[in-house]
Amino acid sequence: MMKNIIYLSAITIIAFGSCQNNAKTESLKYEEIGKETMVIHDEIMPKISHFDRATLKIDSLLQTNLEASTKDELIKLKSNLEQATDQMMTWMKDYAFDSTNVAYQEAELVKIKAMKKQFDDVSLESNTKLSSFK
Repeated sequence: MMKNIIYLSAITIIAFGSCQNNAKTESLKYEEIGKETMVIHDEIMPKISHFDRATLKIDSLLQTNLEASTKDELIKLKSNLEQATDQMMTWMKDYAFDSTNVAYQEAELVKIKAMKKQFDDVSLESNTKLSSFK
């Protein structure tokens, strides 16, 4: 009987310790993912001021005598710049940084990585197209 009590106590202690370790691991995981998400966010944010300046430059260029195809390209570029910025603003408004849900944090990391690619692509497009206009 005493042997069974000791055995059950040992199993309970091991199981309890295991549950605590899983909770710590989950806690660390959502915090780690949240930090990675914010690092990417912090990389993207400075580009918004570049996008704003590029949009103003495009507005000025559209007031000049440009070929129709060039105007169309600039209008598309302006739309891409505004869309990227709007997506980031919406994401920031909706993002729950303090969420402890690992699946949620993982999904948000996927979203911010996709936005980073979009920002990088639009930034390259902007730099390339606007560099010919001094």
